[in-house]
Amino acid sequence: MAGEPFPVHLADMVLPFRCVDAGTSPGASVCAEFERAWPSYRRWFLHEGEEARPSYADSRAALARYMPELLGDFDALVEVVGGGDLESRFLSQWCPPALASACSLAMLPGPRPTMLRNYDYPPSLSDTLALRTHWSGRSVLGMSDCGWGVMDGINDQGLTVSLAFGGRRIAGQGFGIGLVMRYLLQTCTTTAEAIARLAAVPVHMSYNIAVLDAWGDAHIAQVGPDRPLAVTGARYAGNRQGDTQWPEHAAYCNTVAREEVLAELMADSLGAPERVTEAFLMPPIYRPPSESLWGTVYTALYAPQQGTLTLLWPGDHWMLSVHGDVTGDHPREVTALVPDATEVEVSVPQPERMLFLV
Repeated sequence: MAGEPFPVHLADMVLPFRCVDAGTSPGASVCAEFERAWPSYRRWFLHEGEEARPSYADSRAALARYMPELLGDFDALVEVVGGGDLESRFLSQWCPPALASACSLAMLPGPRPTMLRNYDYPPSLSDTLALRTHWSGRSVLGMSDCGWGVMDGINDQGLTVSLAFGGRRIAGQGFGIGLVMRYLLQTCTTTAEAIARLAAVPVHMSYNIAVLDAWGDAHIAQVGPDRPLAVTGARYAGNRQGDTQWPEHAAYCNTVAREEVLAELMADSLGAPERVTEAFLMPPIYRPPSESLWGTVYTALYAPQQGTLTLLWPGDHWMLSVHGDVTGDHPREVTALVPDATEVEVSVPQPERMLFLV
């Protein structure tokens, strides 16, 4: 189809959305999820060669230096999945391979604060797992990434975080952002605490991080491997950190148009979360998977005061709570663009097939 970097076709697939409660320490349930995804993650992790990834000693040392509060859970998780060297290095998320995504986010910090986030990514590569954990005395519910990281999530104090790729190609020494997001939720209760911690942790690529707490304090932090953290007063973000620095990515993901709609919504609808929610389920913010390789896999609506995550799709929704016990499956039938050269496995995430525009 026009606009894609290589031949594509439409394919019907089932996305196995599910919610798993991993209990008070890493155990059988999180091990089963890891084993399910590990063959694909392993291929992605090694696609530049094993020598390109840091050693176990260096990886654990980085975790101990920058996020020591996670070390106990890391060691327990490594033991649960078998204690392998490669698995341990992967789970540390220290200097992983570079990749890119799209995504949009917005925060409504009024008397009933709300965060909205669209996750735009190749559907067949997505984990589609809502993981609830109660590790180290803190409950966290979030959309899983790389075994125990989160792409967006909430904790039992109402602190909520989400991310959008920052639109810069540079990669450097730092952690994969998903584990940093878990760190914020695992250790912080307020936006101010999260911003302070975020400033001290190196990340390997550029991201816009939205942070909202139960008191309505909302900020977006711009992070990157080659510059200090910058905190903005904006309540929305797409895939840039100011001016466009990766024109091909911005054009492919329609970044400017999405940001313009977000700006208009936030100017006109500060007290109308229903209108903002509707906009996140409509183009250009919503990107139909049948029209783009990086389509919207889900919309996440977080209510910090209620401790809830509602996964939204056009005509469907699924509400979960960080305080609740709902688990199980919510499969989604979708028609999505896939590369012609790829035989899509629709039941297992395939991160090594990530489209990284060059």
